[in-house]
Amino acid sequence: MSLVPRSTPASDTWEYCLHIPPDPRAPGIARDTLRSVLTRHGLPELIDKAVLLTSELTTNAFRYAEGCVSVRLDWRHPVLRVSVCDTNPELPTPFAASPEEDMIGGRGLLILDLLADRWGGYAIDKEPFGVGGKLIWFELTIVLEGN
Repeated sequence: MSLVPRSTPASDTWEYCLHIPPDPRAPGIARDTLRSVLTRHGLPELIDKAVLLTSELTTNAFRYAEGCVSVRLDWRHPVLRVSVCDTNPELPTPFAASPEEDMIGGRGLLILDLLADRWGGYAIDKEPFGVGGKLIWFELTIVLEGN
């Protein structure tokens, strides 16, 4: 049962951006923030997948990059896009064909591939702002009744 009444008309759009300093508590802060935003906007059906995928991306961002990480939530009914941006321009290696082939890494991308409706990423050039890095995003879509 949702704590907030569901009211997401087709024109309902919103964005949030969370900038997190390098801190081991960062993935937990990102999870808590995402859970709170989705609850307040009456989108409980997206919480579990969005929190898991955001946790994977923010954990990797802090593991492999130096500096701050940004998490952006962008709602355009019926699609939620979550983007995680960090300062490491190296894109993750594609996951192995099966989890058994790569037990050390790559499971985050496999989880993205299995749970997200769409996902992708790209490197960010250092110009014009002087700070490069990468951005990895995923989308979750609410299935509308009658579709």
